[in-house]
Amino acid sequence: MTVTPLGIPRRLIEFTLDGQETRVPEGSTILEACRGAGKDIPTLCEGDTLTPKNACRVCVVEVEGARVLAPACSRRAEEGMEVRTDTERARHSRKIVLELLASSTDLSTTPRAAEWLKEYEAKPDRFGADAARLNEEPKIDNDLYVRDYDKCIQCYKCVDACGEQWQNTFAISVAGRGFDARISTEHDGPLTDSACVYCGNCIEVCPTGALSFKSEFDMREAGTWKEEEQTETTTVCAYCGVGCNLTLHVQENEIVKVTSPHDNPVTHGNLCIKGRFGYQHVQNRD
Repeated sequence: MTVTPLGIPRRLIEFTLDGQETRVPEGSTILEACRGAGKDIPTLCEGDTLTPKNACRVCVVEVEGARVLAPACSRRAEEGMEVRTDTERARHSRKIVLELLASSTDLSTTPRAAEWLKEYEAKPDRFGADAARLNEEPKIDNDLYVRDYDKCIQCYKCVDACGEQWQNTFAISVAGRGFDARISTEHDGPLTDSACVYCGNCIEVCPTGALSFKSEFDMREAGTWKEEEQTETTTVCAYCGVGCNLTLHVQENEIVKVTSPHDNPVTHGNLCIKGRFGYQHVQNRD
């Protein structure tokens, strides 16, 4: 038995993972089981603060007896299940998905995307120069964050974070169909005219950099963004008495962005506009 944070016992179930008997708490996903076993399964749309939409389909695995491949991020492990993660069928599917995404989307700021493209020998260029792309200029209509839809893989995590799963603001949604589908504000108006409260929780969950801090966007454009040189310090927000944790990302003694720990019981990675963007008053000014 294992115990939940509320002290409720969870029984363990047994299933086979790549030929090895594996025990995980009931309700665990296959992806959680894989990570517990030290298996590196690629995924773009999965996160630890939102219910998975299994949108990107990069994490698919083969389940014995199933007609189709299963998304490991949302498929629950079941008693007696037999799962294979590294079959030719699963790897081929991941390769095709990565090729399709990379041929139509800018994955240059997507963590580990280049590594996975190399690992699966994906060749996005084989679809030709006419592969569908938005070819839009980044939307810069406020001083806090930038929307670059050329990097969007339509995982809907930002919609969920803005909507019923966290903020309940519903400032953004999916507009259009097929290749014309994209994340949009109501009537595709400026963000400043929408219901957005600038909490930045959509930025927190975006896996590709389609949503980014204005500070980060400007520094990347100028070639001065050096993530490997940045330090991270977690502190407590002083704006109110809730006690939200802030992680300050500092480069050359300047705060360049603020995130929040996803495992914090108060915030679960979420902040308000003050906590996420109101850090300028602590910067050194000559």
